Amino acid sequence: MHMLGKGGNVRPFLASTAGAPAFWQVDMLWVVLASGAQTGGRYSLLWELCPKGAGPGPHTHEQDEALYVIDGELAFRAAGQTIQAVAGAFLFIPRGVAHSFRVDSERAQLLNSYTPAGFERVIMELSQPARARTLPPGGLPLAVNDARRIADLFAQVGMRLVNEPDALRPEPGPYDALPQGRDLYGRALAGE
Repeated sequence: MHMLGKGGNVRPFLASTAGAPAFWQVDMLWVVLASGAQTGGRYSLLWELCPKGAGPGPHTHEQDEALYVIDGELAFRAAGQTIQAVAGAFLFIPRGVAHSFRVDSERAQLLNSYTPAGFERVIMELSQPARARTLPPGGLPLAVNDARRIADLFAQVGMRLVNEPDALRPEPGPYDALPQGRDLYGRALAGE
């Protein structure tokens, strides 16, 4: 749906979790309530449904990020500090600050916004369209497994993986270091 008016002006619009574009990426359901295309690049808003243990490894991006916990319990790591958050909590992460999160409850629902827009492209361009407004089936493969394509998109949206241990996932594994041949969730990619 095109949201720009005459002369490039942004028009008001309405979106809902039931009708907005929905995607499955890794273990999560993402619903894009507002994209850069709809807001003239100013802002994006995503609704997320996440299972226990879900969340990205350490990364930064060029957008300010705001997260609101609708339901569930999460551990956030930002600027070297771990913060526990429950329903009703709000977290602001300034652009350039390394951060990650982990869902500690059985499920969590989040609102996640970015100023300016851009990050939502990672979801829209690298995920599978969701066939239902539910968590994806277990073992869902990556929709895009091409390291160069992912690296190019990350560069375009100003996203960088941080090559440091993931303090929220201390067990040995793919989160110990995130070389360029891994996605945001530490999974190995093709083409490396």
